Amino acid sequence: MSSARISPGRGPTKAELAAAYGRRVPDLIAGDLKVLFCGINPSLYSAATGHHFARPGNRFWPALYAAGFTERLLKPWEERLLLDSGLGITNLVSRATAAADELAPGELLRGRQSLKRKVGIYRPRCVAVLGIGAFRLAFNSPRAMVGEQPELLGKSALWVLPNPSGLNANHQLADLGRAFGELRKFVRLD
Repeated sequence: MSSARISPGRGPTKAELAAAYGRRVPDLIAGDLKVLFCGINPSLYSAATGHHFARPGNRFWPALYAAGFTERLLKPWEERLLLDSGLGITNLVSRATAAADELAPGELLRGRQSLKRKVGIYRPRCVAVLGIGAFRLAFNSPRAMVGEQPELLGKSALWVLPNPSGLNANHQLADLGRAFGELRKFVRLD
């Protein structure tokens, strides 16, 4: 099922959010990216609008800006501009839910395999999974920490960044900016 598009600046209604369960948000991906950011799965808000990290309060866009990945704070409906900078977005699990804890562990394990296939096709320099808990489950790495991982995904460097969801109270925007900034230094994005 494809995503419905909501006009920029207008949030989805309760009915549109309810109808977004299970929808997908198309990958923002191209060959030879510098970084492929990988969310856990789309929120209902993102699925209803058709844009990644669209829910108000999600700190993905402010973290990208704080880290210097973008020259200005982008809005979710401007996401295609990321491709010009060699950045893309995908998800471990493509179906939208109200919260990531609605996903079964098997979905995350299958998501890793799907991500590995995408990496083999598109060959990003680095894959950055957004969410330590989801990464630990999907990659069977219970002791993984935020930052560069010792293993590769295909031929791509593998990083874990904190989940930028506004529901993640463990990391403030300044923390996210620093973590994203370490990745930016790693890929030497200038």
